[in-house]
Amino acid sequence: MTRPENFEFQEWWNQQRDKNNNNTAATHDLHLLDTSSSSSSNNDILTVQVTTPTSDPTVEKGRSRSARQLYWLCLLRFQQLFSFFASLVNGVVSLLRISHRRISSSSSSSSSSSSSSSSSSRLYRLIKAFLVLVLILLCLELVAYFKGWHFRPPVGSDEVLGMLGFVYSSWISIRANYLAPPLQALTNVCIVLFLIQSVDRVVLMIGCFWIKFRKLKPVAAVRYAAADEEKGNVGAVEEYYPMVLVQIPMCNEREVYQQSIAAVCIQDWPKERMLVQVLDDSDESDVQQLIKAEVQKWQQRGVRILYRHRLIRTGYKAGNLKSAMSCDYVKDYEFVAIFDADFQPGPDFLKKTIPYFKGNDELALVQTRWSFVNKDENLLTRLQNINLSFHFEVEQQVNGMFINFFGFNGTAGVWRIKALEDCGGWLERTTVEDMDIAVRAHLCGWKFIYLDDVRCLCELPESYEAYKKQQHRWHSGPMQLLRLCFFDILRSKVSFAKKANLIFLFFLLRKLILPFYSFTLFCIILPLTMFLPEAQLPAWVVCYVPGIMSILNILPAPRSIPFIVPYLLFENTMSVTKFNAMISGLFRFGSSYEWIVTKKLGRSSENDLVAFEKESDPLVETTGLLRSSSDSGLEELSKLETSKKISKTRRNRLYRKELTLAFILLTASVRSLLSAQGIHFYFLLFQGITFLIVGLDLIGEQKLG
Repeated sequence: MTRPENFEFQEWWNQQRDKNNNNTAATHDLHLLDTSSSSSSNNDILTVQVTTPTSDPTVEKGRSRSARQLYWLCLLRFQQLFSFFASLVNGVVSLLRISHRRISSSSSSSSSSSSSSSSSSRLYRLIKAFLVLVLILLCLELVAYFKGWHFRPPVGSDEVLGMLGFVYSSWISIRANYLAPPLQALTNVCIVLFLIQSVDRVVLMIGCFWIKFRKLKPVAAVRYAAADEEKGNVGAVEEYYPMVLVQIPMCNEREVYQQSIAAVCIQDWPKERMLVQVLDDSDESDVQQLIKAEVQKWQQRGVRILYRHRLIRTGYKAGNLKSAMSCDYVKDYEFVAIFDADFQPGPDFLKKTIPYFKGNDELALVQTRWSFVNKDENLLTRLQNINLSFHFEVEQQVNGMFINFFGFNGTAGVWRIKALEDCGGWLERTTVEDMDIAVRAHLCGWKFIYLDDVRCLCELPESYEAYKKQQHRWHSGPMQLLRLCFFDILRSKVSFAKKANLIFLFFLLRKLILPFYSFTLFCIILPLTMFLPEAQLPAWVVCYVPGIMSILNILPAPRSIPFIVPYLLFENTMSVTKFNAMISGLFRFGSSYEWIVTKKLGRSSENDLVAFEKESDPLVETTGLLRSSSDSGLEELSKLETSKKISKTRRNRLYRKELTLAFILLTASVRSLLSAQGIHFYFLLFQGITFLIVGLDLIGEQKLG
């Protein structure tokens, strides 16, 4: 189409010329205007007309000034445009240099071994190659778009179209005949898996609604009010208050050791019927001394508490618990309660959990719910709260109520020691020792109970680095366990329904299929379908069904409904970490055996420590012991806060896989924009921005310096 001519400049030029002509006539022929004869006037007019074309310095000066102004104006605009692009290129280069330095420093400062990072580097190389591919395809599609080819092959012979037309025509033929069919088949498989997992979520929600509608809950055989009325009867105390062992495994828990030890030591339970084991695996001598001093303080108050430190720290937490259970005095105890270092059970925790074992000899475990002291600290903790609220209120409660089995959460639970011994005790073969022992106990015929109304305070990871390491361990461990116990499940004597539930629902659907289809569908297939339009990914898979599932997931935490969109996008972002962990555990990569203690910040408030001090005052009165000068937990807390302030801060990290996927999704969004795909474009755009935010470590706790 021919561009219409623009006459604005010509009209302006004519106006300037007429103005100059009038000025010239008024200056040189002023005497001619004074005559009154018409003939003279006509001659003067003719004279003016004749003299008008003559060259005049004023006219030439005006013309040259106007042309020079246009020249300098165009030159100025060009210089501004060049400066803009130069600064843009300089900014991009500087950003790449800074990113490279931060990635290199992050890699060098990481405590992971070379074997543990091998699987991550493999996945990163594949993602980087995928980025190069989509960039090449985007350049090809942009050229085709501006040539008007779009998705239609160019028409004409090779001589007419040239090399570019021949390449694009061949590319369309290859993608339609060879690439799109297998991609569409993979897409259909992922859609089926997605729908199966969605049905599983819906069934769990229906079970949760049924429990709430019918007000179903486990019933304890006894209440401790009866025993309290018979405190003078020694037999009643022995009957209603069995011997309980309380274990607190920890490792370099400088920030939280005080609050966990204090919360356990003030349990409303007869002192002679409870023993506390502080299982310290710390390799920092100053932390060991602090924990020893804390244990000695509570020993002076009359609490039966012991400090244990292993010289050979093998097996991580499982090895620590296994070593503690090998003590000779353990045979005198009937139950063991386990609390991680950042957990703070209420004073009536044992009174609310132990009664369920009375008269129920098949019961092995009573699991309680976690409650988070820092769930509103930042966006990351809010999103974690949504996930864990669904896990406890829906998954754990429904499985505990209807099939008497669920995965042990590793803490805030009470085990029957006989059940632990019956299923082989703690094993060091995986990083999910809690799930391992729960599966083996289930195969031995033991039952579990979940109490949703008994809650134990704890902390959520506030930095993305800590959360990512935690999720890697939580998703690689189940795949290790599946490899190790798959044939044990098949050979076990439990019913076929329980075997099917363990293999297909507990392991495959919720631990393997979920991270597989999340990463493959939304991070690989969706961008590819933008460049291979012959393979279709329906809009309801991209938007509608995930939106409905997110609404179901967020119902147990109704205060988090405003965060439903960030939750959906962040869950897709975490799929790369979960997928990498799942692959590591399934194929026995080094990182699947990596155990990194989740960083805690000690979010227990000063008021909590004051409450612990007040609760412990009666113990001091009954024993008649004087408090030492080092008894004050508040004093230790103030020292800890001071050390936190003067400690060296670290810069935010850059996460290569997340950043590379961000560029892939944003590149695919540009291609989607060219083909005017509304829902796909917006999803790719916002998902790419989310990956970018997470990759720059802008979510969660910020580290400056």
